[in-house]
Order: sequence, then structure tokens, then C-alpha cells
Amino acid sequence: MGYKVKLNVFEGPFDLLVYLIEHAQMSIYDIEISEITSQYLSYMEEMKRLDVPLASEFLVLAAALIEIKSKMLLPRTAPGGEEAEFEDPRSELVEKLLEYKRFKLLAEMLRKQEESGLRTMEKPQEDLSVYTGEPDEYLKLDLRQFVAAFDLFLRKKKKEEEIRRHHIRTEKQKATAEARMADIREYFLEHVGEEADFKELVQKKEDRYDIALTFSSVLEMMKENRLDADQKYIYGDITVRATERLLEAGEEPGGGSTDDE
Repeated sequence: MGYKVKLNVFEGPFDLLVYLIEHAQMSIYDIEISEITSQYLSYMEEMKRLDVPLASEFLVLAAALIEIKSKMLLPRTAPGGEEAEFEDPRSELVEKLLEYKRFKLLAEMLRKQEESGLRTMEKPQEDLSVYTGEPDEYLKLDLRQFVAAFDLFLRKKKKEEEIRRHHIRTEKQKATAEARMADIREYFLEHVGEEADFKELVQKKEDRYDIALTFSSVLEMMKENRLDADQKYIYGDITVRATERLLEAGEEPGGGSTDDE
């Protein structure tokens, strides 16, 4: 059974593989490796036919699928003819697919939170005590006091407008994911061969927006194979290191087309 595939919708080999598995209505824990490998290779042949450049990671996963397929064909019996226990060759692939899906869901959640945050405006707390008191307080004022109160009201309105304009400017000046990925790349270019704790990459340690932006940027760069990260246990420190691809001259993080994509 064949699938019609849009060639420009897949962000990487695992994105394609998850698509094929889900549209074949297979369990990710019990992949029919022979069928999926055929579909994956057909997709690559179609890319070649349309003269679409293949990224190296697509070729690496193709080789891994073929290797798994060959291992699945090996006999499952011991030399004495008895049934033997063998590790499922698909286990490592399943683990990587599950991890990919978790990261993709998390990245989407962070993207939505970022969009929501960009639609939120804040302003400093104001002293409203001048407006509190008896309900009929202003009715007791003489003309001079009333004019002074009205002048105060106009100045407060002007201040509110200035605050609103300031936050509009601030909104436009907020760091974008592209800028943060460029900052991260510069960090590793200055510390070639070194690992970094995720906290070192966060510029504003107490700013939740900045922490979320840095985390989503690291995830995006991992997806593009520009960074690797390790976390030894849940809620533990995250260690980040650059890949060779990030250190290559001319590589710019944050999307955009390159020669091998």
C-alpha cells in the first residue's frame, strides 16, 4: 500500500518515520519494519527523482532501517533448535522515536506559551490611594481643588499612554528564537570543545520568558543536529554540547535552507 507524501513538510528523518508509522496505523511498539523501510526508501527515491537534495541524516536513518530489517530476518532459534531469547532489533529505534515525539510535543507547547506571552502586556503597579476615600470626596472640592484634581487625572492618563507605548516598543525588542540560537552558537564558538550547563545559556536567570525561550531554542538546535544534550535523571541538570555541524563555517542556526537540507 503506497502513500502520497508532501516532500516539503518533513523537518527531518524521524518526522517522516513517525508520519509513515501513524498513517499505516501501526503501534510504535510493534513496527512492521519491512513495510516501513520500503515506504521510507520509496520516499527517498521520490526525492531523488524530483532532484531534491537529501540531508545526510535521512541517509543515516535509511541505513539503520535496512540493518534492522536484516536482523529481523535472522532465525530466532538457538543452535540446538530450541527457542532462544533475542533482543528486539527495533528497541533502540522505538526509544528514539518516543523521545522525538516527546521533544516535539514539548517544543509545540513552548511555542504556544511564547505566542501567548507575546500577546500579554504588563505595567508597573501604581499608587491608587489618591483615588480612594469617600465616594463624594470630589463633590466637596472648591473650584481650585477641582481643577488640580482634573489636572492630576489628565497627567495620569498621559502617563498610562506613555507606559502603553513603552510596552509596545519593548514587545518589538524582545529577543526572538532566531537571535537566541545565534547567541548560543556564538557561545560554543568561543568555548570550542567544552560542554555547558543549560543554566549557563540563559541570559536572564530570573526571567521565565528568557528561560522558556532558551529551552525552546536548544530543542530547535537539537532537532537540527546542531546541539546534543544529556540529562542523567528527571529534573536533573541538562548538559549541552555543540555538534560538528554547528561549528562548520557558514552554518546559521534557526531554520532557513542550507545546501544539505
